[in-house]
Amino acid sequence: MAQRYLILSTSLRPGSRSKVLALESQKRLEAAGVEVEFVDLCDHPLPLCDGGACYGDPAVAEFKQKLINADGYLIATPIYNFDGNAALKNAIELTGRDVWTQKVVGFLAAAGGKMSYMSLSGLTLSLMLDFRTFCLPRFVYVTGEDFNEDNEITNENVIERLDEVAAELVRVTSALR
Repeated sequence: MAQRYLILSTSLRPGSRSKVLALESQKRLEAAGVEVEFVDLCDHPLPLCDGGACYGDPAVAEFKQKLINADGYLIATPIYNFDGNAALKNAIELTGRDVWTQKVVGFLAAAGGKMSYMSLSGLTLSLMLDFRTFCLPRFVYVTGEDFNEDNEITNENVIERLDEVAAELVRVTSALR
């Protein structure tokens, strides 16, 4: 059975750097010959999680099914206030155990400065403890210095890290199957 991967872009801002990372990682997974789907939260407006009626929203069911069908995920998120953005947290809260349990997840993060590189620690710990998600220990963290004025990645080290995280996602997912 072929492995399926999903890249989730969680930024709600047009032209975001985390979306650039997501699109670049999609190229790498496709080059590896695996099935990959790109999902942009801008194209999937979700209700805010209220712990009740939100779970019955048709948009949640459609979004959740996309994630369930994948063996592993790369999640691209901007870093706001020393954490992944609220849209990512909302998506996790809306989808829960059915989506995240025993899945392999890698992260791509774009931040305003270098000091927030550990900001995904709380989120990864929550996924691991709550859902037994396997979070890759390798992730890509970038700042504005890694891009030119056209929002293209200019740092070769970032390109190498994108190659590594995509390869690691495939390797670990294969090993755990």
